[in-house]
Amino acid sequence: MAKNNELWFHVKDLPGSHVVIQSTDPDQTTIHEAATIAAYFSKARLSASVPVDATLVKHVKKPNGSKPGYVIYDNQTTYFVTPDEEEIAKLRDK
Repeated sequence: MAKNNELWFHVKDLPGSHVVIQSTDPDQTTIHEAATIAAYFSKARLSASVPVDATLVKHVKKPNGSKPGYVIYDNQTTYFVTPDEEEIAKLRDK
């Protein structure tokens, strides 16, 4: 469903969910919220200053023969966020 020019987020080097912003020009608040969601729904949920990589969907690839869910990507920007259950609850209520 994600388009090539949308931003894709995933916690760096750990299992977790990915997040896609379905906009070609998201603001900084939306970027922060997406990174926080990706960090919260990962193995780093209880950590502080979690690195979350973001790149355009067109830079995300699944290598042939790789395990389900495994992807590689490049041209990323890394954001550092602290997962916060209260912030996630507020986002769910939006």
